[in-house]
Amino acid sequence: MFRFSSIKDYHTSLQNGQTTCVEAVRFYVDAIKASPQLNAFLEIFEEEALLRAEELDTLRSANGLSGKLHGVVVGLKDVIAYKGHSLTAASKILSGFQSIYSATAVEKLLEEGAIIIGRQNCDEFAMGSSNENSAFGPVRNALDESRVPGGSSGGSAVAVQAGLCMISLGSDTGGSVRQPADFCGVVGLKPTYGRVSRYGLIAYASSFDQIGIFARNVADAALALEVIAGQDTFDSTVSPQEVPAYSSLLKDAEMKPMRLAYFKEALQHPGLDPAIREGTDSFIKKLTEKGHTVEAVDFELLEYVVPTYYVLTTAEASSNLSRYDGVKFGYRANTKDADLTELYKTSRSEGFGKEVQRRILLGTFVLSAGYFDAYFTKAQQVRQLLLQRTRDIFSRYDAIISPTVPSTAFRIGEKSNDPVEMFLADIYTVFANLVGIPGISLPLFHHPNGMPYGLQVMTSHFDEVNLLRLSERLMELKA
Repeated sequence: MFRFSSIKDYHTSLQNGQTTCVEAVRFYVDAIKASPQLNAFLEIFEEEALLRAEELDTLRSANGLSGKLHGVVVGLKDVIAYKGHSLTAASKILSGFQSIYSATAVEKLLEEGAIIIGRQNCDEFAMGSSNENSAFGPVRNALDESRVPGGSSGGSAVAVQAGLCMISLGSDTGGSVRQPADFCGVVGLKPTYGRVSRYGLIAYASSFDQIGIFARNVADAALALEVIAGQDTFDSTVSPQEVPAYSSLLKDAEMKPMRLAYFKEALQHPGLDPAIREGTDSFIKKLTEKGHTVEAVDFELLEYVVPTYYVLTTAEASSNLSRYDGVKFGYRANTKDADLTELYKTSRSEGFGKEVQRRILLGTFVLSAGYFDAYFTKAQQVRQLLLQRTRDIFSRYDAIISPTVPSTAFRIGEKSNDPVEMFLADIYTVFANLVGIPGISLPLFHHPNGMPYGLQVMTSHFDEVNLLRLSERLMELKA
């Protein structure tokens, strides 16, 4: 029977004739079909995935592996464009829409031999922390189906967690890769803003969004990042910096002791689950016993992180989502004898879900003439202060560590009526997006309630090499 542990082992099995790409695709198609209750996939590209697998098997028999991701089965969050395939952002407003081009990240995957197996469920327009906001129903956590998988990339996280694909691409605007990775017990990587092209990613908040990776292990995430990162003429925000060979740089030859910082206010936060606090404290002690330096730093700005994030992202969302008007593409309301303004209003009211409407309204409010300086301008000033403080910390430390989320996966419906409590689930993750640094959630711990939870690691801008190296070393100390 086909089994998957890592891309490296899978490629070895392909080269040894122990398995084929076709066998891998059939395994994952069967696994997805056998798990409809998880609601992780909105669509399976079964026929074309099998055809591509056959082509790759033929190529391999003649010339060996045809790319770094030869035959690797990948799922895409339903906000990432794939030419000729449906793209809805899990929203009624985009019903019937097919993408006319592929995201740059998708093109790079295909160039290296990847197989796209399907489109994954998510919170509508990537707005949510639980994957309960999808127009196609909630995704369920495979470890406990009464619990959420996290959001907004919940389907992508569950697909890796439940063995429905090898890796997934998600998007991370304020923790939407790292938070579900934490809830599902997998690796979730958010690269530096500008490391991966956003061309073909449906925009939520353009100065925050970044395509991220879900994987079973750090090495697979490193290889995927190596493939999708780099310059793109279609995205002016992408860095021209050369992409390191992340997968071959994971091992640190010098193995120096690490210098790690953590925010004192983060571990003392009243919203942090006591068991998570205790587990994180114990891991810090283990690190110090191993000779590493782990020190608390004062971060008095922590309480401003979530409000700053929501002021800025909702403002950007209100602008980005104005293009969905019921006229150009997607859902159009059935309004007879209505003028254009009424058509816009009705289409958007019927097409957008409640959470998306809430954020559009909030963003429109903070951008309005009477409140722009009081909210939007002030939030931008706080963002700059956060960036300055971050640079100071990284001048003295290799990385910042923290819990990824203040609790384990909660029950479906538990926080649906309390948006503020839901927003606070992002308290530790939004910081990396505000300042544009890379972050990763590592599945290191298990809570007394049986659910996994992770440790978040963040490094300085474009320092993914050290982020991945540190992550490998921390995984070796897994509790």
